[in-house]
Amino acid sequence: MDWDGAYRGEAGFEGAPPWNIGEPQPELAALIAAGKVRGEVLDAGSGHAELSLALAARGYTVVGIELSPTAVAAATNAARERKLPNATFVQDDITTFTGFDGRFDTVIDSTLFHSLPVEGRDGYQRSVYRAAAPGAVYYVLVFAKGAFPPEELQQKPNEVDEPELRAAVGKYWEIDEIRPAFIHANMPSGPDVPFQLPPHDKDDKGRTKMPAFLLTAHKAS
Repeated sequence: MDWDGAYRGEAGFEGAPPWNIGEPQPELAALIAAGKVRGEVLDAGSGHAELSLALAARGYTVVGIELSPTAVAAATNAARERKLPNATFVQDDITTFTGFDGRFDTVIDSTLFHSLPVEGRDGYQRSVYRAAAPGAVYYVLVFAKGAFPPEELQQKPNEVDEPELRAAVGKYWEIDEIRPAFIHANMPSGPDVPFQLPPHDKDDKGRTKMPAFLLTAHKAS
């Protein structure tokens, strides 16, 4: 997918991309509220950075790494407008980035994992593991199989089942839990959309609740 085009509004979306809901994903907001985020944070694939900005507003130092220069510019501008110098953003490839060895106490993947090509998963895991401090915690919110129609679609995310997710992440990290979760998205509907989703519930804001997994793991001390 042309991610920079998506953030420029050139990828067939009207307005913001469906995954940009204007706030952190509720599953991750609950982790923050429960005090499960600690120390310096890496927001892997930060996009428009609702997660990074919410964490920075709570006093965390956050670095967002994002492939799209358009998204990085928008996030940087939002941090400046909100007077959050503790949120900074870097344009780089999450599967190969360097320069942050052993730095982050928390790594959060808010809907990035399924956006990568399958062949990019190992490089991604290597890169974020290298950037994590000893004892760091890692959270991954990723689409589960069944979120999208089973047929092949041109821009379908790479949904996972639990064994697939466990195998990819467990090669580097100590996995603590993988549990069912939801990704909330403003999915388009109507006769003109390129595909019809399976039946999913809506949240109280009218957003589609799509089946997902929330993985929790850590790096050995």
